[in-house]
Amino acid sequence: MATIVSLHAHPDDEALLTGGWLAQRARGGDRVVLVFATDGEAGLSDHHGPLGVLRRAEGEASARALGAARVVWMGHADSGMADAPTTVAGRFVDVPVSVAARTVADVLDVEDADILTGYDANGGYGHPDHVAVHRVARAAQEIARRRPLLLEATRDRTGLVRLLRVVRPLASLLPGLTLPRDDIYADPAEVVRVDVRDAVEAKRAALAAHASQATGGVRTVRILLALPGPLARRVLGREWFVEVP
Repeated sequence: MATIVSLHAHPDDEALLTGGWLAQRARGGDRVVLVFATDGEAGLSDHHGPLGVLRRAEGEASARALGAARVVWMGHADSGMADAPTTVAGRFVDVPVSVAARTVADVLDVEDADILTGYDANGGYGHPDHVAVHRVARAAQEIARRRPLLLEATRDRTGLVRLLRVVRPLASLLPGLTLPRDDIYADPAEVVRVDVRDAVEAKRAALAAHASQATGGVRTVRILLALPGPLARRVLGREWFVEVP
């Protein structure tokens, strides 16, 4: 049995990027610990009231759906998107990497973790907090008492880049949609693909826990939850990682 510490920027990232694999590992008897850098209070949503409080509750519900044994909240503020940054104190991107990495390494040490998950070098689609997760996870791996295998959650960018080139001319017609550049996620030659089709229902349950993130415009969570069964199995049934020994 292995212990996995999975570091994420915001609640819902764990379901979108690693939900199937984490559910598989938990079902197989591994101990899964989720670590969230922020509570995602800057996310888009139609919710009225403190969004961070709601998203923490959603993160806890998602953790239960995935079979996680523990959830750790680092307590940093959501930094917002690159083109719409937040201005609050304590943003995750403003925390020195060494400080945030020490917090994650402490979790690794307490859990005697075998595996740590972070994000690829592009932070997926370039969100500042995702790039920070990449840096913090790399640094935490270096300073942990027993250095874990680091798996950086990502995607094969090939199909996404093709889709972006088709959708960009329509972006102005889709409120709430922010489209990244082509330098997203990872080159297919760098990634390890994992078949998680047998965990799609758990992944969908984790996504459904993040109800606030299915509001506020065209949202990935809403689109994925609307997919019919066979298509959902095809779209959600693969996850990708870059392996850092």
